[in-house]
Amino acid sequence: MTGSEEPPSFRLAYVPGVTPSKWVRIWNERLPDVPLTLTTVTAAEAPALLRGREADAGFVRLPVDRTGLSAIPLYTETSVVVIPKDHLFAAVEEVSAEELADEIVLHPLDDTLDWERPPGQPAFERPATTEDAVELVAAGIGLLVVPQSLARLHHRKDLTYRTVTGVPESRVALSWAEEEVAPDLVEEFIGIVRGRTVNSSRGRTPTPPQPKQKRADKGGAQRKTAGRPSGGTAGKSGGKNARGGSGAPKSGAKRGKPRGRK
Repeated sequence: MTGSEEPPSFRLAYVPGVTPSKWVRIWNERLPDVPLTLTTVTAAEAPALLRGREADAGFVRLPVDRTGLSAIPLYTETSVVVIPKDHLFAAVEEVSAEELADEIVLHPLDDTLDWERPPGQPAFERPATTEDAVELVAAGIGLLVVPQSLARLHHRKDLTYRTVTGVPESRVALSWAEEEVAPDLVEEFIGIVRGRTVNSSRGRTPTPPQPKQKRADKGGAQRKTAGRPSGGTAGKSGGKNARGGSGAPKSGAKRGKPRGRK
């Protein structure tokens, strides 16, 4: 490496609600010489950040504009409704979309759920962010339907949440630009996220193969066998002690005098 070259590094972006700590830990164990930097980005900003090569890869929420991007769907999140702790819905385990029909349901501008039509009654004004919407729920203005990880991220002691059925669910994916700046490092991170082991054929630093043991010389093995005493194989399949075998007494041969019984 010349003085003008920068040491390799990997830039990872992620949207709110995603927790990349497990994958970052594995990266640091496998590639301690390649630092990984994290950047939090909104769901709306993530695609442009990746296309502009400001991050090597990123965790995004689908659907996104896939122009110039590759993506691997990873998992799907349950959708929940955020409610005050003293709300009627707090007494049940889950709520259906139809049960929200008479409720004011906030629909923030950064909402990531792929709605055809949001449930409930629309609020007078859409809050700018999910965090703002949570504050409005706490103020008793309305309810909010979000992916479960965002409900946990913006948790408040005076609020709780319940699973909602019959509504879209959020899909999280790993995405990167089709023409990567560091394709080898992107491939390495894809392998980590997919659970690929360090010894995988696509791994960057596989364990070196162990030298094969030399096979015994066939001619030498035969010579050693030939030099063994003839009685060395008695009792084994090689010694023919069965009736009619070479180890049986020949016809007409003198037999030893039988021992007397005591």
